[in-house]
Amino acid sequence: MTYLIALVLSLALLIIGIIKFKVHPFFVLLFSAIVYGFLTGMDIEAIISSINNGFGDIMGKIGLIILFGVTIGKVLEKSGGAFVIASKILQLIGAKSIHLAMLLTGYILSIPVFADSALLIMNPLNKVLSSKAGVSFAGTTAALALGLTASHTMVPPTPGPIAAAGILGADLGSVMIWGLLISSISLIACYFFATKFASRIHVPIILEEVTTQQEQPALWKSLLAIVIPIVLIIFKSVMDYPEFTFKPSLFKTIISFLGTPVIALLVGVLLSLVLPKKLDEKIFSATGWFGESLREAAPIIFITGAGGIFGKMLQNSGIADTITSEFTGMELGLFLPFLLAACLKTTQGSSTVALVTTASIIAPLMPALGLNDPFMATMTVLSIGAGASVVSHVNDSFFWVLTQLTGMNVKQGYQVQSAGTFVLGGTAMTIITIIVKIMH
Repeated sequence: MTYLIALVLSLALLIIGIIKFKVHPFFVLLFSAIVYGFLTGMDIEAIISSINNGFGDIMGKIGLIILFGVTIGKVLEKSGGAFVIASKILQLIGAKSIHLAMLLTGYILSIPVFADSALLIMNPLNKVLSSKAGVSFAGTTAALALGLTASHTMVPPTPGPIAAAGILGADLGSVMIWGLLISSISLIACYFFATKFASRIHVPIILEEVTTQQEQPALWKSLLAIVIPIVLIIFKSVMDYPEFTFKPSLFKTIISFLGTPVIALLVGVLLSLVLPKKLDEKIFSATGWFGESLREAAPIIFITGAGGIFGKMLQNSGIADTITSEFTGMELGLFLPFLLAACLKTTQGSSTVALVTTASIIAPLMPALGLNDPFMATMTVLSIGAGASVVSHVNDSFFWVLTQLTGMNVKQGYQVQSAGTFVLGGTAMTIITIIVKIMH
């Protein structure tokens, strides 16, 4: 039980460090990993090796992928491409179905764009459309926020799911396909929550002038940087399925190269450069859009690297053997990663930290939990994503962005955002459980 006690103490240190002392998650994760190593009696060489190899291995797998994904989102946001996509979705669905429009717009926008930024982009439109349609602003805000959260926690190339997939060695194309399916089905419950429950809450609408880009890029240009990388990754994933036998060819070679996640997202970055009217230092410089992307991606990349250290420390300590002997026959399966991610999300607030930390802890335990085949690895990533959405409340920065932008008080924030994320995460985990029963 020494390993389990050490793990619990390390997690307690992680949560206290982030919540009480406001230490950056990277340093808390790193320190917690080192403390775990000493508590379990690892020798100094093994601890140092776990730090170097844990950080280096995970950076080699997903460091650039996260950076390129953030860069695509930044160019879409700054060029007006994200606004164009949002406006087109709203136009297609229509103002009469404002809840559905907000739900789907948030869902699609949050794949390339950070959820906080997407909420800032969408909030003025949400106010105007809710006012014109005469519907509850709280209800449409719930729909928008839950759409944003669903793809933020379960659909690559959002950084959190990418990081979890890399740590667990899950196929990114498979995570994309199943993530899109499971999270989109979960939106059905979110829609009913927004229209039947959140809509009962009264939040006054204070209209502001909606500012838009004077010269907006074309819709097809705005979609290129999102759609092409996803298609390339999915194509490669399908071609790699053992059930399909594609003969060697030039086409297969090209797709195998371009569909590799790091190359696919680099292609996305290049395609995003068709959006700005002029390519100059405003985009490429250290203080431009690319510079902003580096600054925003750095914390996520380093947190993921620290998570890799934590995971490698667990692996090298031999905790997997302990889990195997202690929990044999309990059939915890996917519920352990879900519950662990939910606990971490609820206690420290960040979905990304919950995704990275849970994936790091679960990675060496995959065989013991019966989750080590490719399909179950994908479902593990999505179970963690479902857990990482439960529950958003006052220690989550997104909770405060939402309440401050909309004028909600804390109680209304709990009724709209906290209750909504509980519905989202619980529904997603239920769907995952059903799929696993059918498929496995």
